[in-house]
Amino acid sequence: MNEFNIKQLDSEEISTKNIYFSIIESLLFVTGESLKLTEMANILECSIDFTRELTDELIIKYEEEDRGIKIIVTNDEYQFVTKPCNSEYVQKLLKTNIRQSLSQASLETLAIIAYKQPITRVEIEDIRGVKSDRAIYTLSEKKLIEQNGRKNVPGRPMIYITTDEFLKHFDFHSLNEMPSIEDFNKEEDFNKENILPKLDIEEIKEID
Repeated sequence: MNEFNIKQLDSEEISTKNIYFSIIESLLFVTGESLKLTEMANILECSIDFTRELTDELIIKYEEEDRGIKIIVTNDEYQFVTKPCNSEYVQKLLKTNIRQSLSQASLETLAIIAYKQPITRVEIEDIRGVKSDRAIYTLSEKKLIEQNGRKNVPGRPMIYITTDEFLKHFDFHSLNEMPSIEDFNKEEDFNKENILPKLDIEEIKEID
């Protein structure tokens, strides 16, 4: 099927675009996880630009209709997720504690990595002034950060960056949507008091 050939879909009463919306919804539902834009376009036999136009319009439709689920996009990967406002009820259904609090140390470390990446453990500890091994381990376990090679300096320390899971949690399409580091007055002000509010401290405390 392509953008102008949908004869096999006998649906004269609905528009071509709505047929595509229906197909995209089915693909996202069956996939469960994120689905790449390129893969979606291949299945639809549509151009990348046309597929992106469809998915972006579908995202808006879900937001306008106040549904219990929404579509998020991270680095051209789309996924169905439940809305945060319904987490209390989802929690009751699953009968598990979905949200687990991060320690203050983990929050500080995550904020530093988010704004300073790629960054080494030693560099993180220089900013925080304390050891950060445990915080880094916790964030890695929650898939909010990941190792990304080694820095080309003596000892070749491991460097860390944030993950797509980090972007999804904060509804960022990319790191470019994060508040600019220029919002901070000076380098020494880079601490929990002025960084964490930028990342929505109440939201980041509750990681699925």
